[in-house]
Amino acid sequence: MSTVTVSHGGRSGMTMVSNRFIDEYMRDANDTQVKIYLYLLRVAGTNLPSGISDIADYFNHTEKDVLRALKYWDKLHVLTLLYNDAQELHGIRLEDLESRPANTVPVTDSRSSVPITVSFSTQLAPSMDKPVQKQDSGSSEGFDKSSITLDQLKAFKNRNETSELLFIIEQYLGKPISANDIRSIFFMTDILHFSTDLIDYLVQYCVERGKKDFRYMEKVAISWSEEGITTPKQAASYVKKYDKNVYTIMNSLGKNAAPTAREMEFINRWLKEYGFSLDLIKEACQRSVMATDKHRFEYADRILQSWNQASVRTLKDVTTADEAFQRKKSNLAAAKTTVNAFNQFKQNQYDYDDLLQKIKVN
Repeated sequence: MSTVTVSHGGRSGMTMVSNRFIDEYMRDANDTQVKIYLYLLRVAGTNLPSGISDIADYFNHTEKDVLRALKYWDKLHVLTLLYNDAQELHGIRLEDLESRPANTVPVTDSRSSVPITVSFSTQLAPSMDKPVQKQDSGSSEGFDKSSITLDQLKAFKNRNETSELLFIIEQYLGKPISANDIRSIFFMTDILHFSTDLIDYLVQYCVERGKKDFRYMEKVAISWSEEGITTPKQAASYVKKYDKNVYTIMNSLGKNAAPTAREMEFINRWLKEYGFSLDLIKEACQRSVMATDKHRFEYADRILQSWNQASVRTLKDVTTADEAFQRKKSNLAAAKTTVNAFNQFKQNQYDYDDLLQKIKVN
């Protein structure tokens, strides 16, 4: 598998940081970008791990975070990302900032964006073996399992730890696993860097919930990877909290059954995309229950969507927003009363909450 080689001259036993970097570049960079650059300075010329996944694990970031930081510095020519003929990232060269004229404006890089494939090595080495590719289409967030060759599968199955893992998984499933299933396991071990213990726990967790489809397991694996989960203990803690939140939300909406796929989309949006606390979600759910007997998820989603747009983050913010809405409503009512008195005709009276509910339902 290919590796990323970081090259830079320097003395052993210390990490040299350019004053130019501190004076001109560090100020506008975010924490992740600064930390990753300093880490690259540290590992340059050493035998410390320098694969993209190693950096991500070290800082508890996602690989996407690491790649975004590298591209940021590459754009500013603080470092240069080196690609081979197949347009795969295989090296990082840290540039000499001190040799530049002061206040130099970096020239925008005209290279087109290309897919970056980086191995998950633990050492700096100039290996250029062809790695598994990530494609623009395919399963598991862009990972194309069909790109795994038969030779790679054979080598994977011949590992001592793999044969034991496959046996355990077959016991959980109650049937032999297919070659495509093995590709999914390969994805978890060699792409997501899951340990055999973590995969064991993941498969058991999914099977206990009646989910024996490896496509479902891949989605769970990706979710755990994005949460920075690396051990069964972390997974158990996350699952316990996550399942409890899901049960609480379903109960708040007056539902006792397990959520459907569509309902899980709503719950994931509220918890992950909006980042709302359970108290806020419960408040929106309770309002939905009071407002309608049907389409409660949709109604709660519109409430939470409006709160997200209004930067509502606490129950106190909700109270403030409610008071502002009531004042606005009272002012509108007073204005209509004045207009009616002036024009001497009666305006129609509408139940705006009822109209809003009908609009949402439709």
